[in-house]
Amino acid sequence: MKHRDDMTFPAEEYVRRIEDLRERMKSRRLDAVVISDPENIMYLTDYQTTGYSFFQALVVPLDGDCFMVTRNMEESNVHARTWVEKTRPYADNGDAIQRLIEALREAGLYNSTVGYERNSYFLPAYQQDRFHSAYTGGRLLDCFGIVEEGRACKSKHEIEVMKKAARATEAGMKAGIEIAKPGVTENEIGAAISAAMFEAGGEPPAVMPYVTSGPRSMIGHATWEGRTVQEGEHVFLEVGGCYRRYHTAMMRTVVMQDELSPSMRSAEEQMQKALKELRSRVQPGLTVSDADKIVRDIIADGSHGGSLITRSGYSIGIAFPPSWDEGYILSLMQGDPQILKEGMTFHIIPWVWGVDGDKTVGISDTFYVTEDGCESFFTMPEEFTLKPGTGKPASAPVSKTNGKQAQPAK
Repeated sequence: MKHRDDMTFPAEEYVRRIEDLRERMKSRRLDAVVISDPENIMYLTDYQTTGYSFFQALVVPLDGDCFMVTRNMEESNVHARTWVEKTRPYADNGDAIQRLIEALREAGLYNSTVGYERNSYFLPAYQQDRFHSAYTGGRLLDCFGIVEEGRACKSKHEIEVMKKAARATEAGMKAGIEIAKPGVTENEIGAAISAAMFEAGGEPPAVMPYVTSGPRSMIGHATWEGRTVQEGEHVFLEVGGCYRRYHTAMMRTVVMQDELSPSMRSAEEQMQKALKELRSRVQPGLTVSDADKIVRDIIADGSHGGSLITRSGYSIGIAFPPSWDEGYILSLMQGDPQILKEGMTFHIIPWVWGVDGDKTVGISDTFYVTEDGCESFFTMPEEFTLKPGTGKPASAPVSKTNGKQAQPAK
């Protein structure tokens, strides 16, 4: 392992991650693992590229040197970013799986028990078939999740990196709230959010911000499409800031009115209550199912006419497109007996779909589980922002909570 001081984390952090992975490999009686998931490769080595649609793999043997199999063009990322010294690149017109087989043979691993990530987005079925047909000397076993076991709980170093991502998230959200008003397009709001995130030190996120207004907020995972915000409508915002591929995310809602309707008031209050109650009860040992029930019961108790139609939260951290979440590692859903542990990080989403039958609104938080509770990555008020109509000043938007006027978020 090449020691260097210009990676995202200290060298000892990567040493620990590899050692922990090898302990899990021993328990599964694996001689080596072929890691193809881009998040897992980055977690173990600091390697990243936008070219992950081409086959790439980190091979970690139980003993001996790790090595990377990459496209020729991506090999430079191994040397520029990681501690890995051995590379086995292939040409664009070459055979990536055959190169992997050759590299395994060179490393003395052709007659071994090798794990591979069967559920990886970027190891498609045709490549898995090729791998199985070409690797005739040993056994291939599915080891999906073997790296994620280590990723689920973040180290103190990872928490600090996520705090930097949170600064980009907040900067973007504040810019979106500030510009949102009648007459402004969703595109202009999205542009303001994106510029603010990047100016605050954020890097390209796995998903660009979600910006929808009025009836478009009822379209799942829609974002800006040029629509102009109208008087009396609301704008739903969800922003995921990124730093070194680590993400934090936040939902907020801007309402183009002087005061909230009873149903919108109920939605705001129940989301605030759900976040407050969950944070007060989160601690290591709480089950995933119980955490979900806390949020779900409170949202269902409102008089807003909407519902929480999804999971109530998900693990968040390292991500590449197409998604910023780690929900496949852990999601807050009913019936899941897994327990929360110190270092786990979650985006909690007590959002309400279908207020009055035609509005989606949200207030959310990203927090990390501590030794005896949890801490939010954010400092922004958890409330709707109200903006008056065109007949009243719009340069200094105000927020209202429970009928009381508050200063805008800064």
